[in-house]
Amino acid sequence: MARVYVGIGSNIEPERHIRSGLAALRRRFGLLAVSTVYANPAVGFIGADFLNLAAGFETDLPVRAVAAALQTIERTYRHRGDSPNLGSRALDLDLLLYDDLVLREDGLRIPRAEILYHAFVLKPLAEVAGDRHHPLLGLTFAELWATFDQARTTLTPVVLELESAG
Repeated sequence: MARVYVGIGSNIEPERHIRSGLAALRRRFGLLAVSTVYANPAVGFIGADFLNLAAGFETDLPVRAVAAALQTIERTYRHRGDSPNLGSRALDLDLLLYDDLVLREDGLRIPRAEILYHAFVLKPLAEVAGDRHHPLLGLTFAELWATFDQARTTLTPVVLELESAG
């Protein structure tokens, strides 16, 4: 079984889409380890604040099948306001880690570089995978978060009832 971690975000009806996205992940992959939900400003464009979190699960599926399943779930919740690149999103699911795999081909980048650059990715990941090691750096995600420049972060924990997600 592979241990997989996914970054989840939304800034279009985010409470509804986060709950729906988690329910879809549970239906597809089963039990999820879920981080705290954080609100943070949009990065790279002017837009509504995002809600972000991370989830982890185990699967027998190969990495490309997991990536395809995440894309299918995203498409289910696509909103006409979704931007093809940087922009508002109803539901954004990013494959952050697949075990200790390092992959750079066919549009897949694992581990995701954003882990090291964005607090809204690293902090939730450190919550659900703090003792796991970054496949390239060898440091744990808890260690990476402890050394992250937290003075430049704007993460606000959000109380969001997630159990209704499935």
